Amino acid sequence: MGALIVGIVFVLFAVYAVLPASLPFALLNWWEQVKVVLAGGIPLLAVFIGLIAIMIGIADIKDKIEAKKEEEEEARAAAEAEQAESSEEKKED
Repeated sequence: MGALIVGIVFVLFAVYAVLPASLPFALLNWWEQVKVVLAGGIPLLAVFIGLIAIMIGIADIKDKIEAKKEEEEEARAAAEAEQAESSEEKKED
């Protein structure tokens, strides 16, 4: 409950801080500074999101390669088991 109240207080403060100075109760008028931060922050955010997407893509490719190897090993083990079974049957005949 406390976190909810703190969150609401911070959101209200953020809205109040960027109100235009033309309003009588707007004292801070930080909108220009917020625009500067956004203008500089959006390209950095895009770079970080791009790097994360690249890392996820590489991990996905590695997982697919590993899964393919495991499938091949299982198929090989199944084939070997079949060969062992058929050779045992031939020995019994």
